[in-house]
Amino acid sequence: MVLLWIILIPLMGAVILGALGQRNAGFSGNIAVSAATFFAACLMTVQVLDGGSFTAWHHELFVDTLNVFLVDLTAFVALTTSVFSKTYMQAEVRLGHLNAARLGLYHAMYQVFIFAMLLALLCNNIGVLWIAMEAATLSTALLISLYRTPAGLKAAWKYFILCGVGLALALLGTIMVYFAAHSVLGPHKALLWTRLYSVRGRLDPAIMMVAFVFLIVGYGTKVGLVPLHTWLPGAHAEGPTPISAVLSGLLLNVALYAIVRFKALASGGPMADWPGQLMIGFGLVSVLVGAFSLGGQRDLKRLFAYSSIEHMGLATFAFGLGGPLATFAALLHMTAHSLTKSSVFFTNGQVAQTAGTKDMDRITGIVDRNPALGWTLMASSLAIVGTPPFGIFASEFLILIAAAREAPWSVPLLLIALGVAFAAIFRRTQAMVFGAADGARIPTPSSLLAPFVHLVLVVVLGLAIPHILAAWYTGAARLVGP
Repeated sequence: MVLLWIILIPLMGAVILGALGQRNAGFSGNIAVSAATFFAACLMTVQVLDGGSFTAWHHELFVDTLNVFLVDLTAFVALTTSVFSKTYMQAEVRLGHLNAARLGLYHAMYQVFIFAMLLALLCNNIGVLWIAMEAATLSTALLISLYRTPAGLKAAWKYFILCGVGLALALLGTIMVYFAAHSVLGPHKALLWTRLYSVRGRLDPAIMMVAFVFLIVGYGTKVGLVPLHTWLPGAHAEGPTPISAVLSGLLLNVALYAIVRFKALASGGPMADWPGQLMIGFGLVSVLVGAFSLGGQRDLKRLFAYSSIEHMGLATFAFGLGGPLATFAALLHMTAHSLTKSSVFFTNGQVAQTAGTKDMDRITGIVDRNPALGWTLMASSLAIVGTPPFGIFASEFLILIAAAREAPWSVPLLLIALGVAFAAIFRRTQAMVFGAADGARIPTPSSLLAPFVHLVLVVVLGLAIPHILAAWYTGAARLVGP
């Protein structure tokens, strides 16, 4: 029953918040709904710790070692983002950047977005997964265009069109998987993850091979894999900062989760290595393109959007390598990236809001104008480029070790890409933080708590991964490994 509540709470919350409209109570309501969702996710975690994986609602919902931590992560980041968005979005209205009448739409679509992602993670039906990803696309398209600026509308339409085409390809791949499993499992059971995995060695390898091509291209569009990434920089740069945080920190994870699930199915036949090789190719190209695109950016949010392409490419590459170590490292990287990147967007959104511009050439001396904001931005930036002791350093180090074992030819390319990304982001960030102050003192934002909490958690991941989380990663690696 708790799985059903994890999905129903944000859905019902969306209806209530939509009815509240632009009232200030909408902010508190958004936080309350997100807190209730997180509480339900915590109850689910207790049940998993007590009894392991389980299904619910006539086997239409399920939780196992692969999705349990992603559900917790999604609910947690949704909660911290709702807390952050209260003061941030109120300031946007006060500064005239946002029409107050659109706050009702913002709160309602925010909860629809969270509902869609949680449904995608918890559903046991590959058809429902596709529907949930489509719902996430529609709700975020409305959120990206919330400011109704020409650039925002263009970014929303580009996102909608490209992801719509991608999801159409994913639907074709889903239908092909159903076709391959229909003769083995029957009409309804051929849609269930739990049933499909038990017969993956009996699925037609030729059909599964073609299906996986459509699936990685389709869902890879949502991940932001090159060359399907062109929607991502604009969507992150033009939408409200809280939406940039959940887009990069959560939605990309959910789309990659879908690819990993299908990779586990496609790897069960005689051509077990082929899906992994395809993911290695897409992932490595994304890492290189994302890293080398960072240097020419002037927009603060666009800079870190390209960083998301790099990091999701790295996680895709690691999943493609397969094996316990690489898969463990990829899952750790997904977790650390979600927490870190949302912290980065929280902080740079505050910087852009207080400075009145996203142009990094016009932002300087932040640490002198406000030490708390300046040091938080610097710490978030160091975390996202993989500086120890943050969690991304640990995950990247493990991925490099796995690559040295499984694909040593890729290690120089990865090291070059990581070095370029570090240099590009550090050069820009240190100039903004430590450059000569050329403006008035910036008041301390009241919403620095969320990025601080995220950074503390990322440090914990870098120093000592909690035993429970490590056990889930290990179990998930066995589940999706070759």
